[in-house]
Amino acid sequence: MTQPPPYQTPPVGGPPPAAGGVAPPSGPHPQGYAVPPQYAPPGYAVPPQYAPPGHPAQYWPAVPPALSPAGQPLASFGDRLLAWLIDTALASVVSLVLFMPVFLILWWRMFSEMTRTNPDGTLVEPDPATFFTSFFLPMLLFEVGLFVVLLGLYWLYHVEYLKRGGQTLGKKIMKLRVVPLDPNGTLDRGMAGRRWLVQYLACSLVPGLSYADGFWQLWDKPWQQCLHDKFAKTVVVKVAA
Repeated sequence: MTQPPPYQTPPVGGPPPAAGGVAPPSGPHPQGYAVPPQYAPPGYAVPPQYAPPGHPAQYWPAVPPALSPAGQPLASFGDRLLAWLIDTALASVVSLVLFMPVFLILWWRMFSEMTRTNPDGTLVEPDPATFFTSFFLPMLLFEVGLFVVLLGLYWLYHVEYLKRGGQTLGKKIMKLRVVPLDPNGTLDRGMAGRRWLVQYLACSLVPGLSYADGFWQLWDKPWQQCLHDKFAKTVVVKVAA
C-alpha cells in the first residue's frame, strides 16, 4: 500500500513564488536590509545594487513628472506663485518711486489750504470752487494718469518683455518659461497680450476671478494651466536657466 507523502511544514516566509522568484521576508525588515525594487512601495529608496541598469538614481520615483506637449516638465503651483509675487513686488516698487512725489505734493497743497489762518488766528474757511480746482481736480487727473501709465508699464513688462524669451524677472528667478501649447509654435505678441488681458485686466474687474484664475492650475489636466494660459494657449514650464 502506498504511503501518503509526509507533511512538510511551510517555511516561515510563506510558500516560495512560482518561476523561481524570491519571496520577501515576513515581518519588519531588519536594520540594513535591502528591499529589491519589485517589492519596494512607491517612493521607497532603492539601493544601487538593485537599481535598473543605467539608472544612476537611488530613488524609485512614485509618480512621473507632468510634462508639456514638448516634453518639458510643467511648473509647479508654488514656483508660479513665487514668480507672481516677485513680479507684483517689482511693480509696486516702481509705482511708488514714480508716483509718490506727485502724491506728496498734492497732499501738501491740500494740507496748506485747510490750515490757513486769518490775522486773528481763526481758520480760513476753504472756498468750494478753490478746493475743487486746487485739489480735487488735480487728484482726479492724477489718478487717471496713473492708471494710463500703469497700463503702459504692465503692457511693456508682461507682453513686450515676456514675448522676447518667455520670462519676466520673477519667472527668470524661479527658472520658469511661458511657451506655446503647440510644440511647433512660437510665443508672440498675441499670446502674451491675451495672457495679460485675462490675468491683469479681466481678473481685476470681475470679483473672485483672480482667485479662480490662479488656483485653476491645481486641478487642470493634463497641462496644469491657469485660465489666462487656456485663453492664450500657453503653458508654463520649468527650465534650467
